[in-house]
Amino acid sequence: MKRLKNEPSSPRRCKLSHFLLGIAALYLVFLAFKFPHFLELAAMLSGDDTYIGLDGATGIDAEDSDISKPVLNSVYKDTFHRKLEDNDNQNAPKMPSKEPVVEKGGAKPLKPLQHRYGRITGEIMKRRNRTNDLSLFERMADEAWTLGSKAWEEVEKYKGEAMGKSAVFEGKAESCPSWVSMTGEELVGVDKMMFLPCGLAAGSSITVVGTPHFAHQEFVPQLARLRKNDGIVMVSQFMIELQGLKSVEGEDPPKILHLNPRLRGDWSLRPVIEHNTCYRMQWGAAQRCDGLSSNLDEDMLVDGLVRCEKWTRNDIVDAKESKTTSWLKRFIGRKQKPEVTWPFPFVEGRLFILTLRAGVDGYHISVGGRHVTSFPYRTVHNVYAVLGFTLEEATGLAIKGDVDVHSVYATSLPSSHPSFSPHRVLEMSEKWKAQPLPRNPVRLFIGVLSASNHFAERMAVRKTWMQSSAMKSSDVVVRFFVALNPRKEVNAILKKEAAYFGDIVILHFMDRYELVVLKTIAIVEFGVQNVSAAYIMKCDDDTFVRVETVLKEIDGISPKKSLYMGNLNLLHRPLRTGKWAVTFEEWPEEVYPPYANGPGYIITADIARFIIAQHANQSLRLFKMEDVSMGMWVEQFNSSTPVQYSHNWKFCQYGCMEDYYTAHYQSPRQMICLWDKLSRGRARCCNFR
Repeated sequence: MKRLKNEPSSPRRCKLSHFLLGIAALYLVFLAFKFPHFLELAAMLSGDDTYIGLDGATGIDAEDSDISKPVLNSVYKDTFHRKLEDNDNQNAPKMPSKEPVVEKGGAKPLKPLQHRYGRITGEIMKRRNRTNDLSLFERMADEAWTLGSKAWEEVEKYKGEAMGKSAVFEGKAESCPSWVSMTGEELVGVDKMMFLPCGLAAGSSITVVGTPHFAHQEFVPQLARLRKNDGIVMVSQFMIELQGLKSVEGEDPPKILHLNPRLRGDWSLRPVIEHNTCYRMQWGAAQRCDGLSSNLDEDMLVDGLVRCEKWTRNDIVDAKESKTTSWLKRFIGRKQKPEVTWPFPFVEGRLFILTLRAGVDGYHISVGGRHVTSFPYRTVHNVYAVLGFTLEEATGLAIKGDVDVHSVYATSLPSSHPSFSPHRVLEMSEKWKAQPLPRNPVRLFIGVLSASNHFAERMAVRKTWMQSSAMKSSDVVVRFFVALNPRKEVNAILKKEAAYFGDIVILHFMDRYELVVLKTIAIVEFGVQNVSAAYIMKCDDDTFVRVETVLKEIDGISPKKSLYMGNLNLLHRPLRTGKWAVTFEEWPEEVYPPYANGPGYIITADIARFIIAQHANQSLRLFKMEDVSMGMWVEQFNSSTPVQYSHNWKFCQYGCMEDYYTAHYQSPRQMICLWDKLSRGRARCCNFR
């Protein structure tokens, strides 16, 4: 039934209008309470530079601050700091504007980034922290900056006299016990890790007494997808690992030896023992012992022992000699070699005594007094990784998995660890010092990412490709970019190293694997603001660079074109599960943009300036994988200015290849070898066995 025009409005319409008025009133109340917050935002956007630091002290002008004072070479009071805030459009962390810092020597003003928790910003950060509005990346970065500020304050408390007299700087050998032991309860109490103060030496041995657990059910999605069964398998396995020192937070410590007995087997469905090593989160090629004896070739032996001993297998029946053949051999006087077969050395629920001994050529594992496997020291690069560990680096023993440990004994340990003292690798010689920054623009700036305790890696770079003729002509400039270490002793040594060699940029945040993108931005800004480079290259401290060859490769590109050069990846998809998982919140797209592998890539200055400008206006999107971040930034630049993407496999991602431009995962020893070969005109890789 239709309502007449002169009929009054229905009660329902009146209630709707009342509801809208109520919403408006609530909104006004909300604005009233949030008004101070809006005032803070307005003050921040208006450019008010007055701020209060983390300790509550009132900010001062740049002219009066320590930041503007001369510093030790490339060591800055506040070299690279970050302000993290939300952006509604990009939903990304940001960095503030820059202010000049004058390098000692007065060659050129340096302009590192500043991290200024101002009065406004500080209150906003505190409020967001209380409401847990920060992303995981922002929380990690915020924590890293806070810890880094405190760590640097501790380093500055060191006086020159104290540093000079320190045993660390004098290179005195650290005294360590010749043996250590732990009960199972003690091992569990320290996260199933035994500390080996001075590492191992040839002849050192570790004995583990334990009992494997009975098998339990596990679901394997791969088997379920293959429809072989329901994906349920029985598993009983444990891991014994020799580990090195962790370089940065977020990155697993190197696994110098990974020993993994699998009592119920894996895909083979038979008991197996696997060995491996892992360096900078890259696994090498595994050695599997599955009950078949290894080859007896001399090249395959380790200290005269086979890599894999034979044990009894149900699927292999040894052919037995007939009585006639056996009698005939005895009649003609041929010696018969008795063959003894043993079962798999580990049994569920049964006690075992495992001894791991460090030999001359490798590690030897015995169970119950019988040799089972041997694993050669990894000092050779392969398609996966370069693994060049020394016995002294094995400073931790980790035991985890399906095993109850009763006791652990480590004997014949070295009583001193001289390699822990940087004097073993830091050669304080004038010839390795970096030249002052040139006044004129340079052709190529190379920023090298390095960890605070990688003294040997940095020294190897100084002695090798940093001695290229292009460096001496000031056509190329190289600087290391290093964040801080949780150990104040390491930071103190790092400061002294930077002051002497003049080639280190210390970033004042605590090093984390996930925050490496912050170092990349620092490299870009340094290359543009401090040396006015036409091209900027990023690499790692285990990357060997053929500088002259890289310059020739750049010459093949028109200088009028924007350039992104390296070993490019196309249509790579993010991993959604496993250790390298990326959430949809972190990366919602199905594929990554084209990006060059991190060990070595090059961009032109215009791309670098674009990154800095985006950073300055707080619209630069950051991602925890720095090479993907660079690809993302270049793609954004390419949308307005054409970029020439230059791909070449000779920017090696894994190891080294013939006629390389860059070689990755090179140990200090391999760096020296590559430089020696290059000086003789041969661009060949170095394989140590």
